[in-house]
Amino acid sequence: MPRLSARFFQLPVAALLLAIALPALAQKRPADLEPLPAVPPPPPGMVDAAAEPQVTIVKRGQDRVEEYRLNGKLYMMKVTPPHGRPYYLIDQLGDGAWARQEGVGSRLRVPQWVIGTF
Repeated sequence: MPRLSARFFQLPVAALLLAIALPALAQKRPADLEPLPAVPPPPPGMVDAAAEPQVTIVKRGQDRVEEYRLNGKLYMMKVTPPHGRPYYLIDQLGDGAWARQEGVGSRLRVPQWVIGTF
């Protein structure tokens, strides 16, 4: 079987790229283009400051601990030891049982949205 050289494929690849690029180059830009208006800020009362987590940084012994609270409830802690990598303690179900993770995205987590609290 004869061996095909790289030159054999150059012409078809160049023709394919030209066929893809030509329609984009053939388009005419309209003369009456105007810039988009700036996005207005959200109306007052729409931005909920309580939806942002409150972060408190404390020192426990040699460790630096960042406590993350949402609506006053502690749900995650980032522990940074003086030597070594930081790790996370996460209360996944809100029952006070803390699970250690080496990174926030280190494993697959199923979304658990809170629809409403009573």
